[in-house]
Amino acid sequence: MSSKPKPNYYWSILTMKCPRCRRGHMYKDNNPYKKLSLKQIFNMHDNCPVCHQKFDMENGFWFGTGYVSYALTVAISVATGVAWFVLIGMSVDDSRVFWWLGSNIALLVLLQPWLMRISRVIYIRFFVRYDDDFESHKPKEFDY
Repeated sequence: MSSKPKPNYYWSILTMKCPRCRRGHMYKDNNPYKKLSLKQIFNMHDNCPVCHQKFDMENGFWFGTGYVSYALTVAISVATGVAWFVLIGMSVDDSRVFWWLGSNIALLVLLQPWLMRISRVIYIRFFVRYDDDFESHKPKEFDY
């Protein structure tokens, strides 16, 4: 049995940790809003600082994150729509639905840097699984 505790799956996603060891940071800077440029938002380590798992497994690997980002955006929009409907109500007669649309668009624009990062964190978890004994196993690699 391993003496070290197993890191929580969901907390490791929210804190953007490596999927293999759940200890190393995937991004060099934890704040996606520090400098709003694509270079800074996607400024990832090449390999996990703890278990040395390669993050960019093959050319074009991150193209699939668009689907994850889309699903997260739809989930957020549905959640804000339900909350708006319950708390304020929806009506086209007094344009409350348009106020929700504008508020939802503003929220999604503000969340975009975080959504772009978290979609990468979720996407790589489809391909790299947690390894409790990562010190004695080689990191997963894809063949080109």
